[in-house]
Amino acid sequence: MLKRITQELRRHSPFTALGALTGIIIMVIIVFGNIPTQISQTAFYTLHPIHVVLSALVTTAMYMKYRKAKIWAVILIGWTGSIGIATMSDALIPYLGGTLLHIEMDFHVPFIETSKIPVIGIEKWIVVNGAALFGIAIGYWKQTTKIPHSGHVLLSTWASLFYFTSFGTANWLPLLPFVFLFLFLAVWIPCCLSDIVYPLLFIKEQPQLPFLNRKQ
Repeated sequence: MLKRITQELRRHSPFTALGALTGIIIMVIIVFGNIPTQISQTAFYTLHPIHVVLSALVTTAMYMKYRKAKIWAVILIGWTGSIGIATMSDALIPYLGGTLLHIEMDFHVPFIETSKIPVIGIEKWIVVNGAALFGIAIGYWKQTTKIPHSGHVLLSTWASLFYFTSFGTANWLPLLPFVFLFLFLAVWIPCCLSDIVYPLLFIKEQPQLPFLNRKQ
């Protein structure tokens, strides 16, 4: 198990780095374009729920593919695997990264927040938890893990980036190398944990399968 996880992390590191680079490019555009914080917040609360859907879908499908469990167990694993990992990737790691860089950061946990999402005016916890349940339903109905990994990586990278620009105040340009590092870490490890490691922890006999069975 550990060997295969290491192999997958190594195999996906180049594209994750490319995704982090796209995040840096977007940040440069935001800085030089003087993009308002409200736009970054709208982008974050759009990308984060979509990330939750994909994470819940793959986590649930992976679990269901190798164990036909009761519906309550499927929902529990799909929900904790998607909400927990997506929160870590999109919010917790960027917040910790900003704190380590001595950036003034606000801490947000979208799946328990009662304030309303910009534009649509629906409470955040309803949208995020609803996204998790939607992804679980798809993964339960159709056990496929062949979603575009590139799309998953980019969604997670951009959500993490917009957390920085939504809830952090700093002179970003000198910090870009460090932001790149935290964007990379925020996607690289959590994505593998959510999609593969977490659901397989609840399967007694570990299947022999190619990790992250997705179309690149």
